[in-house]
Amino acid sequence: MTQQFAERAVSVAPTGARNADLSDLVRILEEGQHRKLDVIAPASALRMRGGNVQVEGVESQLTATGVTRVDGIYRPTAVADEGIADKLRIPLAYLRRMRAENVPLLDDNVNSWLREEPGRRFMLRAFRGDDTPGAALGEGVARALLSDSYKLMDNLDMLLAALDGLKQSGHPTRVTGCDLTDRRMYVRVESEEVATQARNLLRGYRSPFDGRSGDELPLVSAGFVISNSEVGSGAYTVTPRAVFRVCGNGLTMTKDVMRAVHLGGKQDEGVVSWSGQTQRKTLELITSKTSDAVRTFLSREYVEAKVRELEATAGKPLEEPTKTIEHVTKSLSIGTEAKDMILAHFIRGGQMTAGGVMQAVTSTAQTLTDADQAAALEALAVPALTAAAAHG
Repeated sequence: MTQQFAERAVSVAPTGARNADLSDLVRILEEGQHRKLDVIAPASALRMRGGNVQVEGVESQLTATGVTRVDGIYRPTAVADEGIADKLRIPLAYLRRMRAENVPLLDDNVNSWLREEPGRRFMLRAFRGDDTPGAALGEGVARALLSDSYKLMDNLDMLLAALDGLKQSGHPTRVTGCDLTDRRMYVRVESEEVATQARNLLRGYRSPFDGRSGDELPLVSAGFVISNSEVGSGAYTVTPRAVFRVCGNGLTMTKDVMRAVHLGGKQDEGVVSWSGQTQRKTLELITSKTSDAVRTFLSREYVEAKVRELEATAGKPLEEPTKTIEHVTKSLSIGTEAKDMILAHFIRGGQMTAGGVMQAVTSTAQTLTDADQAAALEALAVPALTAAAAHG
């Protein structure tokens, strides 16, 4: 498979969920909040030791939760490794090879580049070590190495502000599922009250999961996905999403995304603690953007317009479906494993058109256990439709 879909790095962070309900997501985020540690540290206070990040010489600080001890050992996630490679300009493939085959060489490389600019500063996002017997003092998880101007927009704060925006909109919605990974949080919102007929789009289609017919249930509901990254893997976004009732396939339309980026001013060294005023302004912005998204994306006019756009190309029949799917997956850098799954879903769906390829991509996304890969694949559904229609 391609790099986008093939890398399945082991997560060492203490949180994670796939297709969780909202209450479970909130509980996980609250538990993680108590262990978070964010610190601005100079390169001279950082080193790689045994493949782990060692922080040394950063003063403990008194925060709202008590004395915060920073010095210690932090095991890096795959995301943290990516940040280290990026900030020190070490080729990521080379860093991964060193981690897999020669950890002492990894230590030497990272430490040599850190010594080049001892006064350069970074933001280290981490989880403090737990209190379980035998755990080393200060041993935790390095979640990300970021710029010292990275603006903290934590998942729990973003989620609560977004839910406030949903409430203020007055529009009846429901959260249909949540994902949490080392990279991002995803919250899927749907409005069953805003739905439109899509008979042309679903003609001849059947659910690959239970065989239900799109001709008998040709409804598409309005929705969107709220997403945020705490570790530099993208902005806070609200992306419109159409949901096909017959199969539960979700179709994200990324060109209309609303976003808020994680950019801020330089921070002082030490443990990061944002002022109440700064946090309040950020959360007010998120609440406002979410309310705007409800008004825009959860309108019948918006959904009907998007369905008509899709129908303009979805009905194109495919003379050689296997070759078309080969072309589509290659052009979108989707590798062999995902291609085979898409082809199997296409056959079960029974819709021998460009629209059938689109549905096969979205139904395949539902079956992936990696939420980041699922979201990335779902976002390729519309490009897949366009590519399939062009290829014929």
